[in-house]
Amino acid sequence: MIPYSKQTITILDAIYVARQVKFRSLTQGSEIQKFEKSIAQYVGAKYAVAVSSATAGLHIAHLALGHPVGAKVVTSPISFVASANSIIYAGQTPIFIDVEVDSGNMSAEKLAETLNSQKISTVVPVHFAGNPCDMEKIYDLCKEQKISIIEDAAHALGSNYITGGKIGSCKYSDLTVFSFHPVKSITTGEGGVITTNNPELHAKLLKLRSHGIQKNDLEPSNQLLGKTNGIKNLWYYEMDSIGYHYRLTEIQAALGVSQMKKVDKFIKKRRKIALRYDRLISQIKSINSIKKDLRNISANHLFPISIDFTSISRGKNDVMLELRQNGIMTQVHYMPIPLHPFYQKLGYNMEQLPNALNFYFQTLSIPIYPRLSFRKQKKIVEIFKTLF
Repeated sequence: MIPYSKQTITILDAIYVARQVKFRSLTQGSEIQKFEKSIAQYVGAKYAVAVSSATAGLHIAHLALGHPVGAKVVTSPISFVASANSIIYAGQTPIFIDVEVDSGNMSAEKLAETLNSQKISTVVPVHFAGNPCDMEKIYDLCKEQKISIIEDAAHALGSNYITGGKIGSCKYSDLTVFSFHPVKSITTGEGGVITTNNPELHAKLLKLRSHGIQKNDLEPSNQLLGKTNGIKNLWYYEMDSIGYHYRLTEIQAALGVSQMKKVDKFIKKRRKIALRYDRLISQIKSINSIKKDLRNISANHLFPISIDFTSISRGKNDVMLELRQNGIMTQVHYMPIPLHPFYQKLGYNMEQLPNALNFYFQTLSIPIYPRLSFRKQKKIVEIFKTLF
């Protein structure tokens, strides 16, 4: 069976993790800092904060910005539910705007309309499939009204902005959040990281990921408990605000450090595979690749294709079932968030999101991962030719 995606783990990764387990600390050690440094240097950001998942990262990113409960946050309907759930975790209100018809990314035009009609605190663009949003336009729109930006870059480690520079450098945002789920550019099993260039946000994030606790490298607010004869007590720590248990383990960080040594190799392979698909799929009249023009700046986390199901007189599920019978797993990214029962109960619908709805009906993600062979790619495309 050919999966739609999977992790790429080498023997060197396994050795690095085993060495961490056998000889080093398992939590709150130096490997996390090493991993954070490697991410920050790679994307060109000043700071990186590793967390237990990208969802956790999005949650505390909202909290670190300090916007009030009930504040309105704009995001995309074409994303995993975490993009919107994290807004609700923070006590704020998701506002969904329509996407570009050809990419599934946030429409800057629709964002402009929304910002002119509502008071918005934060915008969360989602770099769908690793294809960069038009961040320069989004940034310019938000800058006018001093609106915060959190980039949901769960798909985009290794992607570049359209204007140049790595996504994650926060060139156009306050914070950027990455995911290290097994199907992403690199993996730590589960896990994520937040990057920023703002030292105040960085300090807040460090506290929020670990119960709101401040270690004793800072001056104790309680001198009686924090010091003995004017000297800091070695055991002392203090919690001055609520936080969460969102830490990454040293084991996961060790895997991340090892994986980061290969990230450029992984991205290069994904781009090569995506370009092959573009060439092979061009032979099939009812299928189009999505955003071929961004291929060389995208992480190509997913390979979504647009299918004219009407012309082939088959439904999406029929096609997926037939592909599965031929040993090929596919996936849909994503059912629009407002269609989920939870969000429907809150009153959300798709009335103002026609592009997102069409994108959902027409797209299907086919297999892509660094070890996908040319032979398997050809098999996938040949089966599509047979079906269509």
